[in-house]
Order: sequence, then structure tokens, then C-alpha cells
Amino acid sequence: TYVSIMINTSHKWPMIKLVRLKTQPKDKNLYFGPYTNVKAAKSVKDLLLKLFPLRQCSNSEIQNRTRPCILFDIKKCIAPCVNKCTKKEYDTLVESVVLFLKGKDPSILKNLKSKMKLASKNLEYEKANEYLNLIKQIKHIRLNQFVDILAAKNSDVLGIYIEDHFVMIVKLIFLQGRLTTSEHFSFFEIFSPKEEIFETFLLQHYSKKTAFKEIIIPLKLKNMKTIEKILSKDHKKIKITHPIKGKKKELIKLSLENAKALSMQQKDQKSLNEKKLLQLQESLKLTNFPHHIICFDTSNISETSKVAAMVTFIDGEKEKSKMKLFKIRTSKKGDIAAFEEVLYRHFSKAKILPDLLVLDGGKAHLNIGTKILDKLNIANVDVISISKESAKHTKALTKEKVFIPHLKEPMFINPTSPTLFLLQKIRDEAHRAAIGFHKKVRAKKTITTKLVKIPGIGAKKTLVLLKTFKSVANLKKAKRKDLEKLKILNSKDIDKILKF
Repeated sequence: TYVSIMINTSHKWPMIKLVRLKTQPKDKNLYFGPYTNVKAAKSVKDLLLKLFPLRQCSNSEIQNRTRPCILFDIKKCIAPCVNKCTKKEYDTLVESVVLFLKGKDPSILKNLKSKMKLASKNLEYEKANEYLNLIKQIKHIRLNQFVDILAAKNSDVLGIYIEDHFVMIVKLIFLQGRLTTSEHFSFFEIFSPKEEIFETFLLQHYSKKTAFKEIIIPLKLKNMKTIEKILSKDHKKIKITHPIKGKKKELIKLSLENAKALSMQQKDQKSLNEKKLLQLQESLKLTNFPHHIICFDTSNISETSKVAAMVTFIDGEKEKSKMKLFKIRTSKKGDIAAFEEVLYRHFSKAKILPDLLVLDGGKAHLNIGTKILDKLNIANVDVISISKESAKHTKALTKEKVFIPHLKEPMFINPTSPTLFLLQKIRDEAHRAAIGFHKKVRAKKTITTKLVKIPGIGAKKTLVLLKTFKSVANLKKAKRKDLEKLKILNSKDIDKILKF
């Protein structure tokens, strides 16, 4: 069975439901889908209820209500149950839902884009971001309405969009004729012609693919047959086609529109982030525009298993590949000593310097940061520290103290400010990374301590056991035959471990 969205138009007041079907029912209700998984269908339903305030109560509830529920108060329902709307008004709303699901209502996107621009103009960046996310969801959903077109073929449909040396390539993946997922690839500072970009992408992206594929592309390539032959070596079968008309041409149009839309989304997101970063620079009176931000935090319990983490944000977005984790070596107590060590270790070897260094802590942490930078003759990095107001833990409304080198007293940033949200996001990522690493180090140390207590099991054998079984609990479940596979253990060792 597949999950579909049903609008029960057989009822006086239709509502949106998720249903499981084997075949399309022959009734008066409207069905959209099927969707490949429940999560995808649920996300569509959730978005519809955000955009269109139809009823969400059951048939029995709507008959027995005497006053509107809370959804009416928060403008999520127009309350047909107590005649807060006319039948005509409700039917118009239902028609809008149907048009939306058929991809025939451009006014919604136009309206959301206008709201996003207005919010951005009024410096309401969080609200603008909400509208941007809604736009992304709508475009993603419309893409996934396009199903059952390629008649049981396994195909990739490629689209490309180029502007100002920025390239966006979209891949729509069809399995058994059904759109299952999509991928996108973005490239910056590309100066090659479109044909050359596409040829390079095909050769690099599909060189390791083994299953049969038909690759449907939006432009005719001079070397199309040669590329097809290269990709089809080692008994693979790759067919590259450039349709001029028909349903495949429609899919090309869809992939090109999607590539353009994703490119615009990236630009919109980048524009919002740039405004937040500019506001951050102005609010904290930073020397540099904070394009490249790094943040440090430490973690330990009773001075044991001391660690630190560094996270990197480029243009307001986290760079996962640039996260660094440190085990603290110093025997000095306190996190100030840990910060001093880890900052020196990082900056003494750093080839690329950040625009802004953020430390999770107070005035003392700021002082140690400036001390290390001065010691290493690094003068072109802004440094701040950020800490929560004492005894306050409510994230959204917490006053954060920000310490800046040239100010004696800390700054307090408005709890609803986008500047604060950005700093909190960066600090919280460093905090999460440090705590996560600390838990891993502590767990490994605990396991090692327990294992070395077994007579005859030294550090070398402990390391092998740790790599193989990951935890003491897993080791206790191990059978003799599992332990015999480890050549480093003799029969006496195995007996002792089994008794452990």
C-alpha cells in the first residue's frame, strides 16, 4: 500500500486526511499521491494546514461543537463548526488546496515572496527565514507531485542553472518510473562553457555508478556518444538522451525550473545571512565583517576527561568538516587553563585565521583569548566571549552577556534580536560538540578501566577488545567463538573474560 492525501469532498465541510491505498477508490473524494513514504505525505499535509485553515476536527466533533477551538484563535481554522465562515468561503478554500496540489496556484508563492521581502526590509530576519522555509517546502512538494511518468524506467533527469559564475545542477531520480528523491550540486567561480561543465559532471559523477541508467539531459552534447561509451564500460549500460518533445521534455523543464529555484533559494538564504552578520558586526562594533567565525568550548566532570571543541561557521552556516576536537593535556585545574592550552594549540598552527573568535564564557575567558592572540602577534582577529545571565536557562528569552575587549562592562543583547540568535546558535554548536566528545572519552576510559582489572588483560588486549566490542555490555554478551576469532587472546584469557 501507498500513502495518499485525501480531501473528503463527500462531506459538507471537507478536511485533509492521510490514507493508505492499494488502488484508487471510485468515490467522490479527491486523492493526491501516492507518496513513497509516510514522512513525505505528512510533511505535505502539515504544510497544507499551515497555508489553508481547513478544519482538523473529526466528523463527530464538528457536529457537536458549540464554540470554536483554539485553532480558530491562532488563525489555523476558520471554524465552520460554529458558522464563523460561509459555505462558499470554505469551498473557495478547498478549491485553493486542490489547485495547490495540482501545482496550478502561483499566487501562494508570490504572496510568500512578498512577505519575505517585506520582513527582510523591516529587519525581521527570523520571520523572513520562516517565509523562506515555507517557499522551499512548497517547491519541494510540487516537485514530488510529478510521478508515474517514465513507465518503469530507472532514470536520472538533470537540470542546470548558471548565473554570475555560480552553477547549480539538479538530479531528479526516478526508480521504476516513480520520482523517489532529488539531489543538487552547487559550484562556485566556474568560468567554463555550459557544455564543458555538463560533460565534466557526467564523467565524474557517473564514473562509479554500476546500475543501468538512462540519463536525460537538457542540452545536446557534441561528445554525447563518446561519454555514453566511456560510462558504459565494465558491462554497465548507460544511455544519455536529450529529448526534444514529449513527457521527458516536460521533466527537463521541471529539472531546469528546480535548478533555478534552488539557486535563488541559496541566494535568498545568503542575503539573509549577510544581513544578520552585518547586524552582528554593527552591534558588537567588530573590526572585521564576520564571514569566518570560530567558537571554542570545553567540557569535563570533576577535572576528569577534559576536552574542548571548536566549530566553524562560514557566512552564518556551520561547516561540519572544519570541526576540531581536543583532549586537554594540561594538569592545571579549571577551564581557563584548558582554554589557554587549546587556543595556543590551534592558533600557533593555524594557516587560515578567522574574522571572529567566540569563546563560551565570561570576562576571564575573553582575557585569555586576547592574551594568546597577543602572544602570537595576531592582531587582525576580533574576539568576544558570551555567557548566560546567572540562573537563567530559558533559551529564547535569556539575556546573554557579551564581553568585548574595549568595554569594561558586558553588553546585554535584546533576547529577540537576530544577532543574539546567531551567537546562541554558534555557541550552542560548540557546547554540543564539546559535551558529545566528553561523553565518548569518558565512556572509553570507563570501559578501559574495567577491562584492565581482568588479570592478564593489558593495555594492548584491552584496545583490541574495545575496537571489536565497543562496550562492556557487548563484551559480556560475547560467546567463546566470538573471542576465539581474536588471535591476540589465548584460552586462559577467554576463560577470564567469560567469567568477567
